[in-house]
Amino acid sequence: MTHIAHHPRITIIGAGGFVFPIRLIGDLLSFPALHRATLTLMDIDASRLSRVADGARELVAHHDLSTVIEETTDRREALDGADVVIITFQVGGVASYRHDVEIPRRYGIDQTVGDTLGPGGVFRYLRSVAAYDAIAEDARELCPDAQFINYANPMAMATAHLRARGLETVGLCHSVQGTTRMLARTLEIPYDEISYRCAGINHQAWILDFRRGDEDLYPQLREIMGRRHRRGRAAEDLTSDDGDHSEAADSASTYEGGNEQVRTALMQSFGCFQTESSHHASEYLPYFRRSPELVAEYIPERWDYYEICAAHDESGDIREHVDRLKADLSPSVEYGSRIVNAMVTDVPAVVYGNVPNAGGIISNLPEESCVEVPCLVDAQGVQPTHVGDLPPQLAALNRTNINVQTLAVEAALTGDRDHVHHAVALDPLTSSLLTLDEIHAMTEELFDAHAELLPESLRAPRA
Repeated sequence: MTHIAHHPRITIIGAGGFVFPIRLIGDLLSFPALHRATLTLMDIDASRLSRVADGARELVAHHDLSTVIEETTDRREALDGADVVIITFQVGGVASYRHDVEIPRRYGIDQTVGDTLGPGGVFRYLRSVAAYDAIAEDARELCPDAQFINYANPMAMATAHLRARGLETVGLCHSVQGTTRMLARTLEIPYDEISYRCAGINHQAWILDFRRGDEDLYPQLREIMGRRHRRGRAAEDLTSDDGDHSEAADSASTYEGGNEQVRTALMQSFGCFQTESSHHASEYLPYFRRSPELVAEYIPERWDYYEICAAHDESGDIREHVDRLKADLSPSVEYGSRIVNAMVTDVPAVVYGNVPNAGGIISNLPEESCVEVPCLVDAQGVQPTHVGDLPPQLAALNRTNINVQTLAVEAALTGDRDHVHHAVALDPLTSSLLTLDEIHAMTEELFDAHAELLPESLRAPRA
């Protein structure tokens, strides 16, 4: 990788999204070293792209910046000469996402999100493969030294695929930042007084240490979370035992903080808190979603991401975010802009990134897995730090998810349709509820529903 120039070309592919791209643009514009950048926004939907590009230009003008905003629907034009390429798209949009959740639900697999693991995650990845391959083919010609930053889910599968196609890629999420902030609020400790260390895989990384100075905060965390988030307890009942309303209750949401029976149960059984919400975490394991009654005990208030996506008012969301960024251009908790700033300025930053486990960064996880670990970033790029062994029970839980991820990636790279069936059959939640014949039938329905967007090698059964 070559050093990034002080006038970097930053390309966002999938820039027509309804919320995230404009927030990401605001993050990039918040760093003075990036004010002279060229931001090239690319999407296949020209009307959605124009809304975001107009909002970006409005921000540049309002803050009197010299940043150049370009927009294009041509992928090759967007990639030509790029120093950084940020991927943030979902192939097929909400229409395809509907198949990911509704077909498994007919078989009894209720995914509250369905974008990371399980049948939904596998097919979200597979229908994106052709787009990833086209990007990789063009990038090897037009920007071979670019740093790729992947925000697309399923994070582990997508990032592993892009790396396998020769792109220098780090995958980014906000679950580490979100969870550690939520836990600091739970303990009512200022976040800047907290230190922590995490490692694992995306959406199932483990908070290995959680401290304030020399003080281990886990004993407090286990006591408070165990009291507030007991199985069967209502989401709104977050008062302390003496009736005082806590700061954590005030800041809890339906998504995070208010329904933490799942993550609390995992911490009590396996020793560490994990980095994705109880809603999402419940999809990756066989313990929590085996019946509607069991779901209600662990997650009394439903949060359904498909329904949220289907109900979005895109233009309203963009307007709201632009107005907020005009008033305050402070960066969000997302890592993407920090990576670009560190590479341009050579001022080091530490982020949690998803990278290949090459050389055994986490030594008791497979080398072919994609792991989420602390990474140093400077002008030399993103440099993962060595973690060593996870506690064996945590590595064992990760491996149940890695099995699905690596088989799905192998299916896409080799065109072996059978490996798609293997991946779905090994999903922990799916295998706890369905027979092999039922899993096969469900997987074939998903193949049929997504046929037009799948790689050609996976579209039809072999003779």
